[in-house]
Amino acid sequence: MPLSTPDAVRQPSLLDPTRNGAALNAAIPDGIGQWTGRGQNFAVNWTRAGTEGAHTHIDSMFELMVLVLDAAVAIAGEGQRAEAAPRNICLLPPGAWTLQLAPGATCVVLSSLPAGHDAGALNEDAYADPDPRIVPVGAPYRPVRDADRIRMLPIDQVSASPDKPRLKMLQSATLSINWVEYDGPRNRQALSPHSHTSFEQGSLALAGDFEHHLRVEWGPDADAWQDDRHVKLGSPSLMVVPVQIIHTSEGVGPGRHLLIDVFSPPRADFIANGWVANSGDYAAPGTASGSQTP
Repeated sequence: MPLSTPDAVRQPSLLDPTRNGAALNAAIPDGIGQWTGRGQNFAVNWTRAGTEGAHTHIDSMFELMVLVLDAAVAIAGEGQRAEAAPRNICLLPPGAWTLQLAPGATCVVLSSLPAGHDAGALNEDAYADPDPRIVPVGAPYRPVRDADRIRMLPIDQVSASPDKPRLKMLQSATLSINWVEYDGPRNRQALSPHSHTSFEQGSLALAGDFEHHLRVEWGPDADAWQDDRHVKLGSPSLMVVPVQIIHTSEGVGPGRHLLIDVFSPPRADFIANGWVANSGDYAAPGTASGSQTP
């Protein structure tokens, strides 16, 4: 069924490269690992340093979001240098950057992709045929202060909205994320199945094991119906949920769970509801101030 039809179904991307034996996008000696996954509008680049540390280069026409997870990362580029402590979300202006990871450090770079851009991702083939139902990145939001500077947001200083106490929501000029972190298994009596009509969701697991539940809603063509899927992925892993697929993710087993939901462009509905913690730092396209009204 062509993707241009309302009931078309694209298969989800399910990437668990460090557990399922698939070759990493790049791997060099001394324990370093690196891989890239993508959606139609965004890329996720995961890097773990070995015992000697590591460095990686980034070049983007859009503002970047860097998740610094468990050890320090030095950021240099565009005439600037900064040291990011663990559990920081760093916003970098467009341009060329180098990240120097401390030994054992893990970081993730989230970026938006221009239409037709090849990201060199493990699931690149899934996007040979673009889905016209997905709204493009469009005009970026505009930072209202320090637009040309590295900005850091320590996640432990970010408050969740009272309306969404499980989620810490943040945005960049072209992305938004939900930081979902909890101990132990998720309450199976309080899952949140839902679907999207005009954008994809990336679900990036960074700690713990998850079971992703996926359902294709029945349409009039019974030959297009599919069985429900319940897919277990470890960390790190990435699931990209296509348009129209009902989905919810369940942290399973003991210990810490960290899941990052990724969207591009930013979720205007979340911003309008006042759920995005740093939305006041951005002006919506077409506005002259920090107003976030779409």
